[in-house]
Amino acid sequence: MKNNTFHAGAARVKTTPPLGTRINGDFITHYANFVHDDLYSRALVLQNTGVRMALVVVDICVMPKEFLDEVKAKIASETGIQAFNVLISSTHTHAAGSVADVHLGSVDPAYSKKLPGLILESVRLAIKNLRPAQVAFGALNVPEHLRCRRYFMQEAYVPFNPVTRGADQIKTNPFGAEQFMEQSVAPVDPQLSYLAVKGLDNRWISLLGNYSLHYVGDWENGTISADYFGVFAKEISRLLHADDDFVGMMSNGTSGDVNIWDFQDTSRYPKENFAKSKLIGNDLAERVFQSLEGISWQTDPVLSVLYEDLEIETVKPTADELELAKEIVSFADYNNIVINQKGLEQLYAREQILLNEFDDNRTCPVQAFRIGTGIIGGLAGEFFSETGLYLKTELKTAHYFTISMANGNVGYVPPVHETDRGGYETWRCRYSCLIPSAEKIVREKLVDLIRRL
Repeated sequence: MKNNTFHAGAARVKTTPPLGTRINGDFITHYANFVHDDLYSRALVLQNTGVRMALVVVDICVMPKEFLDEVKAKIASETGIQAFNVLISSTHTHAAGSVADVHLGSVDPAYSKKLPGLILESVRLAIKNLRPAQVAFGALNVPEHLRCRRYFMQEAYVPFNPVTRGADQIKTNPFGAEQFMEQSVAPVDPQLSYLAVKGLDNRWISLLGNYSLHYVGDWENGTISADYFGVFAKEISRLLHADDDFVGMMSNGTSGDVNIWDFQDTSRYPKENFAKSKLIGNDLAERVFQSLEGISWQTDPVLSVLYEDLEIETVKPTADELELAKEIVSFADYNNIVINQKGLEQLYAREQILLNEFDDNRTCPVQAFRIGTGIIGGLAGEFFSETGLYLKTELKTAHYFTISMANGNVGYVPPVHETDRGGYETWRCRYSCLIPSAEKIVREKLVDLIRRL
């Protein structure tokens, strides 16, 4: 251990926006009028024999690639960590400041200028905190907080598609139509995975969790909250009796089709604001804490990173669809929109016009980290559990997990057969516009990178 060259450091920097900041994550813009708990940029830096890497998790809904490319360029310039050795991901809390334009949710210009410096500072401080360290990977199954939110429905219920103005085969989040539900369409990824880091003196440095649960969202619109991701980070620190410089982190896995809105058993969770996110975050932390005994620690892990930008085609409206969209938009009142069938038609008509202005390709970053015997993949979108399960099966490694919404966000990337079924995640818009084969292209590239590590 005297010759140990592996070092690790972690830090967190508060990123809580001021009241009045725009919030996205819904069909329309909300504004912050209440801070329930603070938001953070949490950074973990690992270093060994000439390789330095950073894993950063930010309490925010989504961050575009263009935004993060600038942040990573500043990190490279000011810290020396190569940009492709940096992974920056969004937790996907829907109660944070906005740096992305999604549906009618708009960018907050002031927050967009403020956040990059805070992310950079978290990495700077993590480097300052580097010390001799050891790492371990762990995983356990926690399926009870996960539900595939896409459902087959009885024939009496016809799921409406606002883009085609026809019928889908399935319904996402069947609020108000629970009596017509038959069964969910796909399995979930039950694994709660983690990377644990502590000093050679056994003082804790960080613990990075990964769980494929979209978000909880048990709060009023206008609230600032890190959701269950923040609860986990705080509770794991308490359970470990860690020092103040310990950084707990929870990243979002492949959860594009998963949430905890249980339509079949609505009484299984408490109804009070924040009660469900607290229960779930605390439970996940407790499960990790109980599993730590007996994990295998590595004092000199090999570190390596591979990164590649994929250019993937987009799908745009036809000429006839574009003309119909223009007609719908000409009569729409977006200032007073109601999210019903008519409102969705108007909202997605606008999306067709704006999507038509997009480039013919979108850039999708794919990234793979090797940390000793563990592998972490980074994908820049909302991928379904099926993708995460495929990767874990295909790679046949004991310790692997996928961090989604990493290094950018190309929106929903469903498997091709889920695109055929329809549902909210597949409705063509700026947030769901890649060719149907995109999921296969991306997952195969990630497998290729990992096998080359």
